[in-house]
Amino acid sequence: MLPIAIVRFAPHEGPGYLAQVLEEQRRPWRLVAVDQGEEVPADPAAFAGLVLMGGPMSVNDPLPWIPQVLALVRRAVETNVPVLGHCLGAQLLARALGARVTPNTATEIGWHPVQVRPGGEGWFGPVRSFVAFHWHGETFAIPEGAQWIAQSVACPHQAFAVGPHLGLQFHVEMTAPMVEEWAALGAEEIFAHFGPWVQEPQAMMAATPQWIGALQAVARTVYGRWLAGVDGRPLLSR
Repeated sequence: MLPIAIVRFAPHEGPGYLAQVLEEQRRPWRLVAVDQGEEVPADPAAFAGLVLMGGPMSVNDPLPWIPQVLALVRRAVETNVPVLGHCLGAQLLARALGARVTPNTATEIGWHPVQVRPGGEGWFGPVRSFVAFHWHGETFAIPEGAQWIAQSVACPHQAFAVGPHLGLQFHVEMTAPMVEEWAALGAEEIFAHFGPWVQEPQAMMAATPQWIGALQAVARTVYGRWLAGVDGRPLLSR
């Protein structure tokens, strides 16, 4: 069985809950630590699927690995290797598919609601809204030919899908320790961008016990349906 590649762009933005799901299913996976200088794979054929994690940088930054990742994603889409993008990863997927990534009208950090759009049940199941974890100041346009499947008040473009490829602006991979770590590491950013859609660190951590279980239930559904595409099985409509 080919491994799933998980491409990491920042040390604290690893696979989180996704790793737990993969381990439970005994699926092999390989971490590609771009943040540690590891080379971006040139050919997706070595992998069953390609997962892109988040990061504090922008797709529009002049970083040498960004064109390499975009080329890898385009090749994966061309050869039907399923791609899953989280936050920055979703923006990379959108850009690879020809869409723009621009500043959002508001910075969105912390626990905030997401609404599932018509057609999104194929990915989210019966859930029509849920509280997700967010940490972004930019947003993607919906790529041509993609289905827009989730939105929020602060950031309308929260998720899109193209066949087996899925981009999520919000973070479904969170665990409680990750929230605590991000709140500590990102405190300066939080207070620099504080506004109606930015939670203070203490409020963020206080809300975690209330929302983390339901978010992980959503994540399990989303990951299960993406992995069905990895296995070549059709996406369920409900």
